[in-house]
Amino acid sequence: MLGIIGAMDIEVDAIKAKICDKTQSDIAGITFVCGYIENVMVVAAQCSPGKVNAAICAQLMIDKFNPDKIINLGVGCSLNENVAIKNVVIASDVCEYDIDMTAIGEPRGYINGLNIISIETDGELSESLAQCAIRCGEKIHRGTIASGDTFIADKGLKAMLSNEFGAICGEMEGGAIGHVCRANGVPFAVLRSISDGGDDDANMDYPTFKTVAAKISTGIILQYIKTLDEQVKL
Repeated sequence: MLGIIGAMDIEVDAIKAKICDKTQSDIAGITFVCGYIENVMVVAAQCSPGKVNAAICAQLMIDKFNPDKIINLGVGCSLNENVAIKNVVIASDVCEYDIDMTAIGEPRGYINGLNIISIETDGELSESLAQCAIRCGEKIHRGTIASGDTFIADKGLKAMLSNEFGAICGEMEGGAIGHVCRANGVPFAVLRSISDGGDDDANMDYPTFKTVAAKISTGIILQYIKTLDEQVKL
């Protein structure tokens, strides 16, 4: 089973609409829709923005539906001058930049329990998504996606995330989902389409481009599911 998590309705509604023979489960305020797209069993959920919401959703999905892998899709901001609005970023790794225990000597972003800063995504899954994005005609980038409970709209924060973490994209869920997947041994990937530049213009660019960006990421996921369906038929 393929698990799909997005934070907003515009990121997951198109996926849910494609699901056939669907069943719906409402758990802890989150609606999980399970069924088939083509011949591929999927479970899709809208977690709502933020790391805690994302972590709750990911853990419930793992506990209740036992997915073989999880994809977090959606929109994000650019943290790199080469990453433009409507480009696609597929994470090589994720981090949680707002974990800050530097006052007691730990590096920023250090995840106690996992004892790492950077959580690597599943290489095979991420590469498959990259190839699907290319077939969809999208310009893609691979690199670090940084997650925190802040809508990034500040050039100072943008510069810090780029310089300290080497991040090329920022958002609010992928790091938490990666954290939960790593703790549970579930392969995961994070895909973002860029909606804004994470700078002083972000509050204007985001409303303008978020729907277009979400449609791009959804299209890539549906293309990926088609490749899985082809493998099933073989």
